[in-house]
Amino acid sequence: MKEMLTFPSDFWWGTAWSAEQAEGRGNTGKAETVWEHWFKTEPSRFYQGIGPEVTTDHINRYKEDIRLMKETGHNSFRISISWARMFPDGGVGERNPKAISFYRDLLTEMNENGIKPFANLYHFDMPYVLQEKGGWESREVVNAYVNFATACFEEFGDLVYHWFTFNEPLGPILGSYLEDFHYPNLVDFKRGAQAAFNTILAHAKAIQSFKEKQLPSKIGVILNLSPTYPRSQNEFDVEAAEIADAFYTRSFLDPMVKGTFPKKLVKILQEYNQMPSYEENDLKVIAENTSQILGLNYYEPRRVKARLTEINKKSPFLPEWFFELHNMPGKKMNVYRGWEIYEKGIYDLCIDIRDNYGNIEAFISENGMGVANEERFLNEHGQIIDDYRIEFIKDHLAYVHKAIQAGCHIKGYHLWTFIDCWSWINAYKNRYGLVSLNLETQERTIKKSGEFYKKMSMDNGFEYETSKLG
Repeated sequence: MKEMLTFPSDFWWGTAWSAEQAEGRGNTGKAETVWEHWFKTEPSRFYQGIGPEVTTDHINRYKEDIRLMKETGHNSFRISISWARMFPDGGVGERNPKAISFYRDLLTEMNENGIKPFANLYHFDMPYVLQEKGGWESREVVNAYVNFATACFEEFGDLVYHWFTFNEPLGPILGSYLEDFHYPNLVDFKRGAQAAFNTILAHAKAIQSFKEKQLPSKIGVILNLSPTYPRSQNEFDVEAAEIADAFYTRSFLDPMVKGTFPKKLVKILQEYNQMPSYEENDLKVIAENTSQILGLNYYEPRRVKARLTEINKKSPFLPEWFFELHNMPGKKMNVYRGWEIYEKGIYDLCIDIRDNYGNIEAFISENGMGVANEERFLNEHGQIIDDYRIEFIKDHLAYVHKAIQAGCHIKGYHLWTFIDCWSWINAYKNRYGLVSLNLETQERTIKKSGEFYKKMSMDNGFEYETSKLG
């Protein structure tokens, strides 16, 4: 039997994307980012040789795009502000008046259309010249970031509803230092640990600056969090899951929300000589400047088991020294992305935040389904009929609704993404949007899911077969 699942009256319905994935280079003046540099030097690493030069051309089409936000039921939307655009000399120096004008116009247009702007300050797009100075391994870069963040607070503080210091800070650490999917493509855990610590310090220092401005908004962080499930309740599987969870979940969640570091992780890093260096006052700054709001990006669970083989100690130190991934038989998959679809994971994540992180004000800041070759689903009117995306959204939101009923302080849901956007080295291989994008003409067309999203937002809920919930 279907029931109407109704969400709180002030629930945030929206989507999210980033500057590097949507704006395009534009003509405001912009420093080269690590992505632009990497594409220039190794275009073959990028799907179909497509780089970030144009992407969704949002910088020239933002008024049209905001009209589409309204047509798809948005009352909120997350952008990111390009560090390289704000400081075209490479992250320091004079603020760029053309960038300031663009972002003020964009944010004003959003507010005038009843769309709350959520502004993220860093979404993987390091100015290349700062990467050459050490990137997040460098305290000089930490200071440059705080300067950038402060500039944004001062220039846009009257227009932004909520601020976020970082999106998925774990991503660049994994990609740049462990798994070879971000520039500069190193494999060096200790350098990665240093970059991670400095990222956490930059987050705290930006919050410190934010609090000095006494703005009416809140500031926090957006983390990609996967609940970690052991293969079994065997003590060795459970221990493996706890260690994986310390590396991939608590490593940023604990210091950025609680102001402390997970003891299990610190103990391992000390034992294997992988600890970062830091100054005496850093831990105090981190402890005193924690997130006021938390964004939860959820795509898939993490399933692990105890290792069955010995580690080659002459190989680079990696988290996988302590566990193996478990390929659970019978799991439901998004075959295009290679990710498990496990809707209950979003509920378990919310409960974890409720029980272990003070039930901090939070929202689902990303959740979505990338599908390849969506033109297969075009109807005679040129619209993509993506019933699979509608089902994905409803199945996850049903568990979000259940979490809210269980007392979780979840304030909204942002889908990834609004219009099909450029996805790092995958470019446009998988499409995630409520609105389809023609790469040749930049024409935007609302998908069936976009029509559903508007109705869901207007109704503040949807009908659902609640017997599907576990």
